[in-house]
Amino acid sequence: MSVADFPAVNASLNGLSALLLVTGFVFIRQGKVSAHRACMVAALVSSMLFLGCYLYYHAHAGSKPFQGQGTLRLVYFTVLLTHTLLAVAVPVLAIVTLNRGLAGSYERHRAIARWTLPIWLYVSVTGVVIYWMLYRMPL
Repeated sequence: MSVADFPAVNASLNGLSALLLVTGFVFIRQGKVSAHRACMVAALVSSMLFLGCYLYYHAHAGSKPFQGQGTLRLVYFTVLLTHTLLAVAVPVLAIVTLNRGLAGSYERHRAIARWTLPIWLYVSVTGVVIYWMLYRMPL
């Protein structure tokens, strides 16, 4: 695998995280606690792999400038800004939420999970959108 492959790998890991988060949410709504736990741990692992690959890629390839113009450029930078600001919170939120769940502190787990899930899901989905806009969107 070359460094050029990493953006697609990163987008795939973000997409996998999003899928696991939604699946885990569905499982907990169905009362399937073990399946929920497995999905959420897998989502965390997927996000951690993403972070490692993302850092490796940018350390070796730098940044790719967005080529779009006009309104499209404004949309891209709005998505990028919100994605980046919220992405800073995800590792802390995810770890605290996971720790509370695994420790059996379910009320506290649910209280923070109400914030963690939508933020983490937004970051995962917009990561895929950013990839598409940078590398796949026809301009």
